[in-house]
Amino acid sequence: MDVYPWLRSDAACSPERLFCHVHGRSEAAAQIIPGWPYSFVAALTPDRTSWTAVLDTIRLGPTDDAVAVTAGQLRQVVQRLIAAGRRQGGDRNILVVMDAGYDVMRLAWLLRDLPVELVGRLRSGRALRLPAPPRVYQPKGGRPPKHGKEFSLARPQAWTEPSVATVNDTPRYGKAEARASRSITRPATATRHRSGRGPRPPARQPGRRRLRLVLLPAKIRPGTHLSSVQTVSGLDPAAAT
Repeated sequence: MDVYPWLRSDAACSPERLFCHVHGRSEAAAQIIPGWPYSFVAALTPDRTSWTAVLDTIRLGPTDDAVAVTAGQLRQVVQRLIAAGRRQGGDRNILVVMDAGYDVMRLAWLLRDLPVELVGRLRSGRALRLPAPPRVYQPKGGRPPKHGKEFSLARPQAWTEPSVATVNDTPRYGKAEARASRSITRPATATRHRSGRGPRPPARQPGRRRLRLVLLPAKIRPGTHLSSVQTVSGLDPAAAT
């Protein structure tokens, strides 16, 4: 799942153009160019190949809610795959991989009735929150805290003990460690549900949120921590170390 722009910088009469972020040849060469952003869903194979099968494409408009459009697009693709017999009742959940710009938490709630598993990358400087501590009587009064301590991806000393941990050897990056922790949430923000359309996700979803940190000895992309939010357990508890 990703968004790719069709740049239309010289087409002043083209309707519904948006400012599209485009990466240059270097890290500091990013540009903002007018164009049409297209959201597409492509099927990937488990082996190393540059070939993909594009399943659906839709153009994003100026008034579209990106999360609502993405959820509707994924829902239609999954329903078509099931109707075509590409997924049977006993098959594993469909794995949907997306970049850091997607609201994985809200998408997971909107697609909670589908056999999908969402994995999204997080920025290396992202800060999450641990569960709120048990409420203790305070003689002075005051509102109880909504969240616990900060869980910063950039500070390993702030990490808690994982619920599940696995270690594997990769031929390209060496030793890769995956750590999964339950009940880690993000603080609510004003931009979480900006459009006001559609149902609002609940504040907490016990048992559905899981943070998985993938730690590699080398960075694939500058400024990337390679961490992901996973709504359903993708780690094998039997293989935990």
